[in-house]
Amino acid sequence: MRVHRYLLSALIAVCASSAFANTEVKFALDWRFEGPAAPYLVALDKGYYKDEGLNVTIDAGASSVEPINRVATATYHIGFADINSLIKYRDNPQNPPVKAVMMVYDTPAFSIVTLKDKGITKPKDLEGKILGAPAPDGAYAQWPIFVAANDIDASKVRIENIGFPVREPMLAQGRVDAITGFWFSSFMNLKANGVEDEDIVVMLLGDYGVDLYGNAIMVNPDFMKTNPEAVKGFVRATIKGIQDTIKDPDSAIDHLMKRNAIANRDVELQRLKLALERNFVNDAVRKNGLGDVDMQRFEKSIDQIGLTFNYTHKPKAADIFTAEFLPPREQRLVD
Repeated sequence: MRVHRYLLSALIAVCASSAFANTEVKFALDWRFEGPAAPYLVALDKGYYKDEGLNVTIDAGASSVEPINRVATATYHIGFADINSLIKYRDNPQNPPVKAVMMVYDTPAFSIVTLKDKGITKPKDLEGKILGAPAPDGAYAQWPIFVAANDIDASKVRIENIGFPVREPMLAQGRVDAITGFWFSSFMNLKANGVEDEDIVVMLLGDYGVDLYGNAIMVNPDFMKTNPEAVKGFVRATIKGIQDTIKDPDSAIDHLMKRNAIANRDVELQRLKLALERNFVNDAVRKNGLGDVDMQRFEKSIDQIGLTFNYTHKPKAADIFTAEFLPPREQRLVD
C-alpha cells in the first residue's frame, strides 16, 4: 500500500510538472522589434523562459499604452507598457485590476527632442515654438507636468498633433521646432533622417521635474491569480535576459536582428545602448537591483499625474505595483 502511495505521489508530481511546463504565455511589447526589445528575445532564445516551464510568444505593439488593453482583455497574459497610463486606466473601478509586477524603465524615456539650430536649450525656450506631439504619445501625456515644473506659458506653445511615422521627419524638415517622444527612438530616427548626432538636443523630462517611472511588466489579473508561479518565472527569466544584455549588448542585438531582417544592426545596437544607459539602469537600480520601485517615490508620481488627469477614484501605489513576484535582491543586481 505504501509503495502504491509513493507511486501515486510521483505520478501527481509528474503531471503537475508537465502542466506547468506547458504554461502558455503571450507577451505584448509596447513597440516594434527594435533595440530595447532585445532582453526579452535573449531570454527566449537562451531558454530562460523555457527553464521556468513557460512557452512564451512575443508580439510587437503600436504604443506604450496599447498593451494595457491587450492584457486587460486577456488577449495577452503579460504586457510591457507605460505605468503612468496604467495609473490612469485603474482610476476607473470598472476596469480590470491590471497590476505591474516588475519595473523596467526606472527612468522613463519621455523627452522633448529638438535640433541645435532651433535655439531651444531649456524648457522656457519652447515658448513661441511649434511642438509636434502625437495625441496618444506617452511623453506628450506628461506635458502639463513639464509645463508646471518649468513655469512654461503653455499658451505660447503651439501644439501640432502629428502621426508617429512623420514625427521625426517633420522635425528634420523644419516643419516643427521640437517633438515629444521616447528619446532613444527619436534620436535614432532623426539620425536615419540625415541629422548628425551633435545637432540633436534631448531634454529628458525626468531631468526637468517630471519624477515618474516608465514602462513596466504588467499582468492580467486572472492569470496572476491562477498562475502565480508562472508570473514569478517570467519575471526571473526576464531579469536574466536584461542582465545578459547589459553585460553584452553586442551579442544581444543579434537576437533582435533575427526578428527584424530589415533593421540596421548598428542603429538598433546604439538604440539599445542608449536605453540601457539612461532608462534600464540608474543609481537606484545599481543599488537596489532590477525590477523594484520606491513606493514613496511612486506615491508622489501618482500625485504628480494629477496635474495631467482628473482622478475620480485615485489609486494607491499598492493598487498599481506589487513586488511579490520579484526574486531576492541579490538575484536582481547588475554589474
